[in-house]
Amino acid sequence: MKYAILGIKALLTLAFVAAGVAKLMGAEMMVGTFEAIGAGQWFRYVTGAIEIGAAALLWVRGREAIGAALLVATMFGAVLAHLLVLGPSAVPALVLGVLAAFIAWTHKEQVLPA
Repeated sequence: MKYAILGIKALLTLAFVAAGVAKLMGAEMMVGTFEAIGAGQWFRYVTGAIEIGAAALLWVRGREAIGAALLVATMFGAVLAHLLVLGPSAVPALVLGVLAAFIAWTHKEQVLPA
């Protein structure tokens, strides 16, 4: 189980750092996506920073649950954005959200009293 958790954390880190960097660097696709959502480009920067920061927290002992929870919340918003505005391609966001939820669950002792 230890190696499965490490593998999922590595996958999440790669996915969210890549997506976060694309958002912060102003990749054309990301700019268009956030334009379509209508929240403004400032939201693209905030989302990119959250994705990178949360991915980093997955590797900080004692903070893994916080990082994973931030990613779950971000993917919840992404799924809603895809279903309500962008189109039906919410499956990648849903899969990443479920993987992040699994990591949060494996570190639940960090946030829940014993």
